[in-house]
Amino acid sequence: MALSKKEEQILKSIVVASENDPDKPEFPPDAPKFPATPTFKIEVPGFSNVWFKDESKNLTGTHKDRMAWEMVVTYKEFLFSKKDGRIKKLPILSILSSGSAALAIQTQLKKYDLPNLRVLMDSSTNPKIVSSLEKIGCNVFLENLGRKIFTWEDILKLTNNEDGFDITSNEAYDPTVRFYDWLSYEIINNDADFIFVPFGTGQLYENIMNVIKNELGYKRKDPRFRGTKKILQSTSILGATTSNSKSKADKLFAPFLPFANYSKQWIKFYRYTGLTGEMSEVYNLQEKYLDKAIKIAKDQGLECEPSGIAGLGLLLQIKNKIPKDKKILIVNTGKTKLS
Repeated sequence: MALSKKEEQILKSIVVASENDPDKPEFPPDAPKFPATPTFKIEVPGFSNVWFKDESKNLTGTHKDRMAWEMVVTYKEFLFSKKDGRIKKLPILSILSSGSAALAIQTQLKKYDLPNLRVLMDSSTNPKIVSSLEKIGCNVFLENLGRKIFTWEDILKLTNNEDGFDITSNEAYDPTVRFYDWLSYEIINNDADFIFVPFGTGQLYENIMNVIKNELGYKRKDPRFRGTKKILQSTSILGATTSNSKSKADKLFAPFLPFANYSKQWIKFYRYTGLTGEMSEVYNLQEKYLDKAIKIAKDQGLECEPSGIAGLGLLLQIKNKIPKDKKILIVNTGKTKLS
């Protein structure tokens, strides 16, 4: 089936420089570079070598902009399928989101004149967030998300999109392979001894671990890896999450965390097989340490929201277990820029 003139123009406008060539990066789409966001040294009391990976510099303020770009790339594949006659129309995407991912994805879909995103949100979501998403074209559906685990079928049904695709889960689309692969290499290339990462859906944490597994395994090495293998093998990846429903890190809490593949057995296997450092684990962050992290970030003019700076809170929480002179990387997943 032939594409319309508009669809042909959209197809030509989606340019992917390469899948994994660091000299031909694909992100950010308007001005590709690798690394795409900066890393710089910050001051943390008691430590001498702490670095800050700052994803707040992305278009809508968070690492979710990387996921958003991959959705545009996916539509390029859909356009080719329509051109070849495999599908008759472009599918609509649905997602369960607290706001950051929905904002990032819809911003890119709108830019490329692609179908608007359908978003399932908790009924307690701040009306200002809902309004901001609707203003840029999202179709928002509110539901009590605390009553059960929602499957991809539930998400599609509740967003009136049963012929479309749910991109919350990895059942139709594998996020551990593509959403954050470039970011994962930007992170591990720092040769840090300890990497602290916010853990919400777990997709970024999982992607980092899978990239490390590939680099330390027998697969062909990726040209984006510019780190030191010996250091990487002993690097501990520490995820910061919360079980506190009233935490300021609201994007890290969910009564039922849909589609997260994390389990203690999974990380234990990585440790036992020498693929990661002995402190790699997902930790429950205490609110008082998150508050301290927020103050440190504010004092140094760092752009972040509580969920994005959770890794720094975890460092403060377990500071007595971390050698003071080791290289530490704090991944700041950013701050959502709602209108």
